[in-house]
Amino acid sequence: MNLFFSQIIEGDLAVLEAEESAHLVQVLRRKPGDVIRLTDGKGTWYDGVLESAGKKNAMVRITSRQSAVSRRPYQVHLAVAPPKNIDRFEWFLEKATEIGVDRITPLWCQHSERRTLRPDRLEKILVSSMKQSAQCFLPHLDPATGFRDFIAALGNRAESRFIGYLEEATDSPHLFSVCEKGKDVLVLIGPEGDFSPEEVALCKSNGFQLISLGPNRLRTETAAVCAVQIVAVRNEAG
Repeated sequence: MNLFFSQIIEGDLAVLEAEESAHLVQVLRRKPGDVIRLTDGKGTWYDGVLESAGKKNAMVRITSRQSAVSRRPYQVHLAVAPPKNIDRFEWFLEKATEIGVDRITPLWCQHSERRTLRPDRLEKILVSSMKQSAQCFLPHLDPATGFRDFIAALGNRAESRFIGYLEEATDSPHLFSVCEKGKDVLVLIGPEGDFSPEEVALCKSNGFQLISLGPNRLRTETAAVCAVQIVAVRNEAG
């Protein structure tokens, strides 16, 4: 069954906004009376009956709801410098969502070649990937943030902090070996030109550990997806 997303659920009534409604009506040809499954992206599944279906919105009468049995006991936060080719960053968002990421922060770094994003488009990619992978938690996308502002805002949050830095990757432990099972994780992935030495020094002074993602040199988006998968595998390991 196709999964739909609604941000407007009040009582037993859910509203599917324009894009979801258009897909429902024009692509899937659903009609009033059809059974619909949807999620709010906050951990709850809903089943309902389509009451009205238009191109701009659709109304669903909720018949049952079910909260996710449990969310995994750890949170994964990726702070990533978007590469110059935005398609590559969008690919990362899609794949990281499928694997399991909780929060994503686009970073503006000293060597960043890209300085603009379209948050509305990125949000749509996250929603689409959440639905495609049959999940009920939508990753949180932060506004793009300057590197120093991001580090300053971290404060004393309890999490494992890691930064991938090519210049010292060969001397750094692999993420899998230092990632603790069940603990919240923050991983920083830099731009094509890598983090600057000043940025790395700032991270070190704020509790970050340098890590490696393997022997090969990876593109930004590949490294970010690998980091999400490594954390997932580490937590699934016996």
